[in-house]
Amino acid sequence: MVKIVLVNPEIPPNTGNISRTCAATKTELHLVAPLGFEISDRYLKRAGLDYWPYVDLHYHENLAAFWQEHDQRGGRLIGFSVRGTSNYLDCQYRETDWLLFGKETAGLPPEVIDACDKLVRIDIAEPNVRSLNLSVSVSVGLFEAIRQLTV
Repeated sequence: MVKIVLVNPEIPPNTGNISRTCAATKTELHLVAPLGFEISDRYLKRAGLDYWPYVDLHYHENLAAFWQEHDQRGGRLIGFSVRGTSNYLDCQYRETDWLLFGKETAGLPPEVIDACDKLVRIDIAEPNVRSLNLSVSVSVGLFEAIRQLTV
C-alpha cells in the first residue's frame, strides 16, 4: 500500500485528521521533523484520539533519516505541490509509492521536490484560492491511489 509522508507539518489538527485517515485506510504515516508541534500535543491527539492506537506511525528525526528508510524500502517518491507538473489524476499509482506533502505554510522544500520521481498537483477551479487544506489534500491523493490500486 502507498505511504503518506508529511514533511515538517506545522498544524496539529491537520496531522491529527491525517492520522485518522491513515488509521481508517491502514496506511503508514511518516512524519519528518522538525514538526511544528509535539507528537503528544493534545490538539493532535484530539483529532484522532480514539484512532491513535491504529495509526502505523513512523517518525523521522530529519530528512536524512527519512531518505535512509526510503533507500532501504524503495519505491517512487510522488510529491504533491501547487507547482506540480501534472494533475494527480493522471498519475498511475503503485503499491510501493510514497506520497509526500509539505508543511502548510510553504509546501515541500526544494530538496524534496528535486528528489521526487513525480511532482503532481491538485487542480483548483478558483484562481484566488492558492491551495487546499493539508488534510484535504492528503485525503484526495490517498483515496485516488487506493481507488486505482483496488480496481
